[in-house]
Amino acid sequence: MYPTLRDVILDKALELGEAKGWEAVRLYDVATALGITLDELRQCYRQKDELAEAWLDRADAAMLRTGADPAIAALPVPQRLTGLLMAWLGSLARHKAVTVGMLGYKAEFGHIHLQAAALLRVSRTVQWLREAAQLEASGPARIVEEVGLSSLFLATCGYWLLDRSADQADTRAFLERQLACADRLGCWR
Repeated sequence: MYPTLRDVILDKALELGEAKGWEAVRLYDVATALGITLDELRQCYRQKDELAEAWLDRADAAMLRTGADPAIAALPVPQRLTGLLMAWLGSLARHKAVTVGMLGYKAEFGHIHLQAAALLRVSRTVQWLREAAQLEASGPARIVEEVGLSSLFLATCGYWLLDRSADQADTRAFLERQLACADRLGCWR
C-alpha cells in the first residue's frame, strides 16, 4: 500500500521534529521539504495540532491492531489492557521526544483550545481501549470503569513520558502494578 499525502506530510513533520524539536516545526518548512504548497498541506492538515492528532491516531490504530489478535482477546482483562496500552505507547516510542514536545505544546498556557481538545482525545482513546479490550460494563459500572481507565491511561502516559528504561520496561511494570491492584478490587467483574 502506498502512503497517502497525509502520511507523507506527517512523517516529514515528525522527521523535522526530531531534528529541531516540535515547537520549532513550521508548516511552511514541512511544505518546502516536500515540494508542495502550503495550500496543498492545508488541504490535509488545517493546523499544526492536527499533525499531533494524526500521530496519536496512529497510536490508536496500533492499539486496535493489537486488540484484533485472538491471543490478546483470550487473556485476562489486566493482561489484555497491558498489551493494548503498551502497543499504544510502543507505537509512539520511536518519536518519543517529538511526542513529548507535542504534548507539552498542548499544555502551554494560553492553549486552552488545545487543552479542551486533549480531554476529548483522552476520552476517544479510552473508548477505543474499552472496545479493543472487549469490556462489557454498562450503566453506572461503565461510568466508573471509564473514569478508572482514563485515570490509568493518564497516569501511565505520565509515567512513560519520564521513563528512560529499555523498551519502556519500567512503564510496563508500573502499569501491571496498577492493573493488579484494580483486579484485586474486583474492577473487571
